[in-house]
Amino acid sequence: MTRIPLPATVADAPEASQPLLNAVAKQLGSVPNMFRLVASSPQALEGYLGLSGALGKGALPAATRERIALAVAEVNGCDYCLSAHSYLGKAFAGLDDAEIAANRSGASNDPKADAAVRFAAKVASARGHVTDSDFATVKNAGYSDAQVIEIVQHVALNSWTNYFNSVFRTEIDFPVVTPRAAA
Repeated sequence: MTRIPLPATVADAPEASQPLLNAVAKQLGSVPNMFRLVASSPQALEGYLGLSGALGKGALPAATRERIALAVAEVNGCDYCLSAHSYLGKAFAGLDDAEIAANRSGASNDPKADAAVRFAAKVASARGHVTDSDFATVKNAGYSDAQVIEIVQHVALNSWTNYFNSVFRTEIDFPVVTPRAAA
C-alpha cells in the first residue's frame, strides 16, 4: 500500500496534472501508478516528464536508455522500476530476457551498449565518484561527451524514480520483478 493516496483515475488527480497524465496515457496506453502518484505534485510531474521527454530526444537509443534504467534500478534495489523497465524494455525497446538479465547485472550483450551500462552502473553505485579509467572506458567505446552527459542524466533521473517509488511504496502495476539482493 502506498504511503500517500494514489489518485484512482486521471480525473482524481490535481487539475494541473490531468493534461500531463492524459499525454502519458496516449503514449503508453495507460497511466501507470507511478505517474498517478507523482501527479499529486503537478510541478514534480511536469519536471519528471520534461526531463524524461528531453532525454528521449537525446543521442542514446531507446534500448540503451532502458538498459541503463534496469542497471540503476538493480543497484538501487527498486522493485517498481525493475518491474516497469523489464516490461518496457521488452515491449518498447525489443530487449530479450538474456539482455535484461545482463542489464540487471550492470552489463549488456551488445558491445557498445555494454560500456554505457557498465558506466551507468558505476555512476549509480559510486554515487558519481567514477575513476579516470571508468571515464576513459566509456569514451573509448565511442561515446561522445554529449552521450556521456546523457548517461549521467539517465542515472540521475532513474535514481529519482527509484527513490520515489521506494519512499512512497508505489504499488507495482507491471509483472513483478524483484531485486536480486537488498541494496
